[in-house]
This record gives sequence, structure tokens and C-alpha cells, in this order.
Amino acid sequence: MVQTNHTKDNPWKLKTPPGTSEYTMHIGEKDGNQVLVCTVGKTVLLYDLRCIEDLHVFLKAAGDWVELGGADEQKEAKKGTVEAWGRSPDNPISGWYGLKKGLRGRFGVYIPPLMEELGLCELEHNPRNNRMRAI
Repeated sequence: MVQTNHTKDNPWKLKTPPGTSEYTMHIGEKDGNQVLVCTVGKTVLLYDLRCIEDLHVFLKAAGDWVELGGADEQKEAKKGTVEAWGRSPDNPISGWYGLKKGLRGRFGVYIPPLMEELGLCELEHNPRNNRMRAI
């Protein structure tokens, strides 16, 4: 499970897969549940903490590289990508891992670098079209 010592005062400091933007993540609480709090500039996104374990299981089952496919909530995610899985009715929570209406997308941008930091995946760092796979 995820280390819970990464609080608002001690967040993970991460970069998007291409390395072009910095952001932080920490574990917080919303409605009595632990959540991932992703802060990009002044924008705060929230993700269900289960996404890390669930995505790792999905990647292991895939057995190979999976394209990230990051997209805003208002845009359709490319089929077969991490982004599409993160909002699919077929994933373990039957829908969006993003919890903040209007900002539920970008799952395929912000969650993979955290998983790499946690040692759960290999992640490409190309200018675009990056992929990840489970370790």
C-alpha cells in the first residue's frame, strides 16, 4: 500500500512524464476517505487512493506497455489507454477515479509518475505518447 507519510507538509514532488511540468501529490482526506491530492500550480485535483493499487493490477494483467493517453475530463479518452481505464465503467470502481467534477481527467498524466516514484512501474519520458508498464 501507499506510504501515508506524504502529507500536505511533506508531498511527493513529481514531474509529468515528458518532464515539462512540476506538481505535488500527497495523501489527504475527503468525506472521511483517504484521497490523493494533486496540486498543479493553483489547481487542485483529487483522485481515489485506490487508483494506485487498481492501476497496478490492471497493468500487470495487460502484461506489456500501455499508452497513457492523458486527457481533460471534457475530452474523450483514447481507447486502450490508462486515461480511458481511469474513467471506464469496467474498472474496479465502475467509473472515474478523479473525484473533483470538471477536473476528473488527466489521470494518465498525474498518476503514472507517482507510480514510478513508488517503484510500481516503468514509465517512458518522451515529449509525447508515453507509455507505462507494471514492475
